[in-house]
Amino acid sequence: MTDALLAFSHVTVIRDGATILDDFSLEIPAGQHVAIVGPNGSGKSTVLKLVTRDLWPVARPEASVTVLGQQRWTQWDLRAAIGIVSNDLLATCTRKVTGRDLLLSAFFGSIGLWPHHAPTAAMHARVDEVLTWLGLPHLADRLMTRMSSGEARRLLIGRALIHRPRALILDEPMTSLDLGAAHDIRATMRALAQEGTTLLLVTHDLADIVPEIGRVVLLKQGRVEADGPTHELLTTERLTALYDRAVEVTHRDGHYQPSRPTPRSLVGLVRARAGCHDQCEQQPSGGRPRPAGRHPRGRRGHGRHRHRTGPRAGVQPPEGPR
Repeated sequence: MTDALLAFSHVTVIRDGATILDDFSLEIPAGQHVAIVGPNGSGKSTVLKLVTRDLWPVARPEASVTVLGQQRWTQWDLRAAIGIVSNDLLATCTRKVTGRDLLLSAFFGSIGLWPHHAPTAAMHARVDEVLTWLGLPHLADRLMTRMSSGEARRLLIGRALIHRPRALILDEPMTSLDLGAAHDIRATMRALAQEGTTLLLVTHDLADIVPEIGRVVLLKQGRVEADGPTHELLTTERLTALYDRAVEVTHRDGHYQPSRPTPRSLVGLVRARAGCHDQCEQQPSGGRPRPAGRHPRGRRGHGRHRHRTGPRAGVQPPEGPR
């Protein structure tokens, strides 16, 4: 396991009496792009928090979390090895700080520059290099509070790249992004993967998984359900079992897209409504068409078709009390 970029061995995490990860084991070699996929509450983000030491596993002899073979590391060591992009960090960074200062402050482990910080010319040059690579020089002097979600997310990726990390962990990177912004983030992910940066993607959305990611780990209720090649695990059968929903998966040019899951509790209702609709469209014996909206058994209808529920034509309703 010492050759792995990240390694989790028999890790259990308990919070407020609930088991979030249960005997979780995972090894990620450098250079292998991996996606951890699972429904909300499956423990995906907990994996990231184990790396950042926001959470610690239950102390057991067999349990360990290692980065580059080390079980103990400093914050500076971690930054040089792994860049992290998360929604929690984005919320923390959304303040009156310019794009340039957000990236410069990564050298000092702060958010924004303080009077005692003295950025060097080399630091400014690195920031310019990252902004140019991302295509974001126009955001250098704009405040984070004045940026769109997509712009802020891409700058957060730039901050993570300042130290030239060997790997990048992205936790639900497309949250709250529109189609254009999500496309830009995916294009950035693909470029990083092609240039040799290891990607670890944590997501519940198959559309986030770029073609360069060749391995998928399915996580459910804190346990690894399956671990293997992307094309073998992102299937209708696997994901239907993972999400407890009927999921249809389409695959095109290395991209995966699910249809909207149908809750199992609604499947019967949908089928019943479809059957009722079919019955209403049938004609009774004798060839005479049934009046529009009339249910075959005289009951009020449901769903999309409307049944007449008011008084018959020509019949006046009884008078109410005067």
